[in-house]
Amino acid sequence: VAVLFKSPGLPPGVGIEDLERGRIDHLAYHNWITDTDIAKRGWSYVQDVEYKSATSLIHSLIDNVSKNGCLLLNVGPRSDGEIPEPAKKCLLGIGRWLEVNGEAIYGTIPWIKYGDGPTQMKSTGYFSEREEVEYTPQDIRLTAKGNVLYAICLGWPEKQVTFRDLKRLWESEIGSVTMLGVDQELAWTMTEDGLVVERPYEKPADHAFVFKISRVEPFTVRALSGQ
Repeated sequence: VAVLFKSPGLPPGVGIEDLERGRIDHLAYHNWITDTDIAKRGWSYVQDVEYKSATSLIHSLIDNVSKNGCLLLNVGPRSDGEIPEPAKKCLLGIGRWLEVNGEAIYGTIPWIKYGDGPTQMKSTGYFSEREEVEYTPQDIRLTAKGNVLYAICLGWPEKQVTFRDLKRLWESEIGSVTMLGVDQELAWTMTEDGLVVERPYEKPADHAFVFKISRVEPFTVRALSGQ
């Protein structure tokens, strides 16, 4: 006779929830992590395997961080330690993106909302990444650090971008708006629909684009209190 016991789980702060090859569709108020592989199947080195794109992994990283999560990425080298060329190309792409935009990832915390956009996950939880999520420039993720709020577009947006979640800010709270990798301030205005920003003409990177919204007082208290 087999008896199945269901674990009640650990209280937040005791451990970190690990969603193997998984994801969530909401902002979690506890730390969690996804461990996944750079290839679409397998974990160690597998011949003739299809690799994920740098774009899909960068989007997963951004989405996780905006929801209080982390991304643990496995790379299966060959037996002699060599990393296969497709994996190397993907890793270098992630590195180039982080060189420009890592400020919006490292040391940040979630904001009141993780973001918004038209793209919905069809499945969540453990092993839910079998169905790849294809994000659009209208999908936005938010992170915060000190006196800065980062609004990340998961694609190159239209010339004028409206951040609807940011209409809860006062116009007087915002000091400046820039894009990481671009050495100029961007024109912006606060409307009933949200914060409207004129994007720069040229892309500073690929995959995703970070608008840096600075103000005098820190966003930290607001983000943690949920007010």
